[in-house]
Amino acid sequence: MSALLSRFLQQLDAPPRFRWSGRVVQASGQLVESEGPFCSVGETCSIMDSLGNSFPGEIVGFRGSTVLSMPLDAALGIRYGDRIVSTGVHPSVLVGDALLGRVIDGSGAPLDGLGGIRAFSRRRIEVAPPSPMDRTPIRDPISCGVRAVDSFLTCGRGQRMGIFGGSGVGKSTLIGMMARGTSADLTVVALVGERGREVREFLQDSLGDEGMRRAVVVVSTSDQSPLLRLRAAYSATAIAEYFCEAGKHVLLVLDSITRLAMAQREVGLAAGEPPTAKGYTPSVFSMLARLVERAGHMGHGSITGFYTVLMEGDDQMDPIVDAVRSLLDGHIFLDRRLTAEGHYPPINILDSLSRLMPAVCVPEHLVRVAALRHLLAVYNRSEDLIRIGAYQKGSDPQLDRAIEVVPRIKEFLRQKASELAPFPATFSRLMELPS
Repeated sequence: MSALLSRFLQQLDAPPRFRWSGRVVQASGQLVESEGPFCSVGETCSIMDSLGNSFPGEIVGFRGSTVLSMPLDAALGIRYGDRIVSTGVHPSVLVGDALLGRVIDGSGAPLDGLGGIRAFSRRRIEVAPPSPMDRTPIRDPISCGVRAVDSFLTCGRGQRMGIFGGSGVGKSTLIGMMARGTSADLTVVALVGERGREVREFLQDSLGDEGMRRAVVVVSTSDQSPLLRLRAAYSATAIAEYFCEAGKHVLLVLDSITRLAMAQREVGLAAGEPPTAKGYTPSVFSMLARLVERAGHMGHGSITGFYTVLMEGDDQMDPIVDAVRSLLDGHIFLDRRLTAEGHYPPINILDSLSRLMPAVCVPEHLVRVAALRHLLAVYNRSEDLIRIGAYQKGSDPQLDRAIEVVPRIKEFLRQKASELAPFPATFSRLMELPS
C-alpha cells in the first residue's frame, strides 16, 4: 500500500506537463524581459533560442505586465522573440547519505568527477524557517576542535556564530580546522563566490581527506551567475536540514555571507529594487534573516551554523557586518595584527563573544574564563607602555600578574592548522592555566 501511495505522491511532486510560455522582448545585462509566461517569482524557467538551445533560468520579478528572469549562465545567444517557458517548480536539490564526501554545485550537479549521485529524494532549497515553538533550548556544548573557540567562546548545538575578518587573515584555514575537528556528526560547507583557484586548495589543504569523508561541499565560483551563488547557500542549508531531520547534529559552514549578500544585491538591482545602505537592496537583509533562521536546535537534530563575513578594510561598521552580527548568537573576530605576529588562529578574544556560553558551560569553566579575560583586558590596556619599557614593575599588582600570566594564555590559544584539540583536553588545559 505504501509503495502505491509513494508512486502517487511522486506524481504530485513532479512538474506539471502543461507549461506556460512567453516571448523575449528585451535582454539587458543579466536580466531578460519577456511578455509572459504565467508564472510566480522564484520559479525555474527555460529560454529557448531559434536553434533549439535551452538556457535554464529563474523568474526574479515583474515590471508591470513584463516578466523579469535571469539565466543561470551567460545570456549570449538570446535574441528578441525567443521563447521562454515556465516549469512550474521551484529550485530543489538531491538529498541523501550518498552526498557525503561529494562536491556539488549550487544546482546539485557533481563537480568532483566521481559520477552521478545515487540519491532518490529531492528537497526544495528555499523554504520558510521553522516556527519559534518548534525549537529546543540550547543546553549542550559542541566541540569545534579549536582551543580558542572551545575554551573562551564555547558554542552550543544549534548556535549560530559569525566569523568576521578582512581578506587574507585565515578564515578558510579556521573553517577547515572546524570541519576536521568538530564533534558534530557531519559538516556541510558552502563556498559562495569562491575563487576557482582556491576551491581545490581548500578541499586538499584546509579540509583534507579526514574532513572530506564526513562532509558535503557545495561550490559556486565568483564567475558564475548571482543565482548560482545564491543557490549554493540555499542548497547547503537544505542539505543540512535533511540530515538534521534524520536526527544528525550538523555543522553548517557558509563562506562567505558577504559574497552571498553581493549576489542578492545584483539580483535585486537588476529587478529594479531601490539601493539603500552601500547599495544593498532591502531584499538582501530579509534574505539574510530567513537564511540564518533555518539553523538551530530542533529536538531530534541540530544545525550549528558558522557564517564567515568579509570586512572590507576591516570595517566593523559595514552594513552587512552590522546586520549579520545582530542576527547571530555570537561573533568571532579575526585580527590582522595577530596574523602579522604569527599568532594562529588570529582570534581576538576580547572582541569576540559567544552569547550562549553561560547556558552550555559548567560554572567552573565560566569562572576561569572570566578571570583570564580580565587579565587579557588589563594587559591589553597597558600593552604599549610595556612594549616601550615605560611601565615600572610593582606600580600595579593586577598588571604585574597579567604580565606574568598572559604569555601562557597566548601559548594556549595558539594552535597549528593540522593540530586536533578534543574538548576534554582543551578543558583540562584551560583549568591548569594560572588566573
